[in-house]
Amino acid sequence: MSRLEQAWFDGSRWPYLLWPLMCVFTGLAHRKKAHDLKQQWQPPIPLIVVGNISVGGTGKTPFTLALIEHLREQGYTPGVVSRGYKANPPSTPFRVSPGGVAEQCGDEPLMIVQRTNVPLFIDPDRVQACKALIEQTSCDIIISDDGLQHYRMGRTVEIAIIDGVRGLGNERCLPVGPLREPLNRLDDVDLIVVNGQGTATQKMVQEGAFTMRLVPNTLVSMFDSSYLDISRFSGQRIHAVAGIGNPRRFYESLKSQGCEVIEHSFADHHQYQQDDITFGDGLPVIMTEKDAVKCRVFGALSHTYFMPVDAVLPTALFERLHNVLRERTPPLTN
Repeated sequence: MSRLEQAWFDGSRWPYLLWPLMCVFTGLAHRKKAHDLKQQWQPPIPLIVVGNISVGGTGKTPFTLALIEHLREQGYTPGVVSRGYKANPPSTPFRVSPGGVAEQCGDEPLMIVQRTNVPLFIDPDRVQACKALIEQTSCDIIISDDGLQHYRMGRTVEIAIIDGVRGLGNERCLPVGPLREPLNRLDDVDLIVVNGQGTATQKMVQEGAFTMRLVPNTLVSMFDSSYLDISRFSGQRIHAVAGIGNPRRFYESLKSQGCEVIEHSFADHHQYQQDDITFGDGLPVIMTEKDAVKCRVFGALSHTYFMPVDAVLPTALFERLHNVLRERTPPLTN
């Protein structure tokens, strides 16, 4: 985390020196939003945007995975669109396949497809990704992984995910604070989901925001794809590797299992070299699932594991979601 990012969350006052730049940022963002709304394209099927108003990791991807599973259980055939941050596809829109590589597909889209086999298209222009998804698949509902600020893409439901531990920092827009849009943007979304609980977001939960817990799953070996209970390493020293928006949550989950964690943090979406995860001391190496999709290119890695997490969500959240869908779309027919 950079010095500026840290200042957003620790109460420092010096970022307010950047106030003029914040005014420029918010002005340009407002103009772009107004322009995009005039050209907004509305898809012929429901579209759910899962996004956030702050920079950094909030837990959107685990939520998206849980949403895919839930919609399938309800009889829907979901498809997903994503910007494909740091992806380098041969053309766009580009359909991500389970056998793809992260450099071409992007780490989060590839992880979603490998976990769920959902049809997923990436394109910086999410409208084009949506059109390709509709034309080339039989999906009847779209999930946009991120894209809350992509206003040319019409949407049926907006869901904002917030990191419950870090909260929204000083609640100011970039670069004074971590927000992509002003705080009152949350008044317009349909559901607010708080990932974990902290004092910073306690008021949101009291006012009706839903809570989400990320529960660690069984470890998966990157040598032979076998499964191993996390408790196997309780009381042992391990290397923990994380190139995600908020690695602290990952480290704490390992510590809660009794592991003695040696932390190795990298920038979000870091492109790994094998030396980044090779420590030469024979200790186990555990990484996030998002990091693992990029490290598989190194072949079978002994003593190396990744830890999937599952989002646990309240029934009331899905009830609210379906109420909004019923209000705004025709009933699903098979």
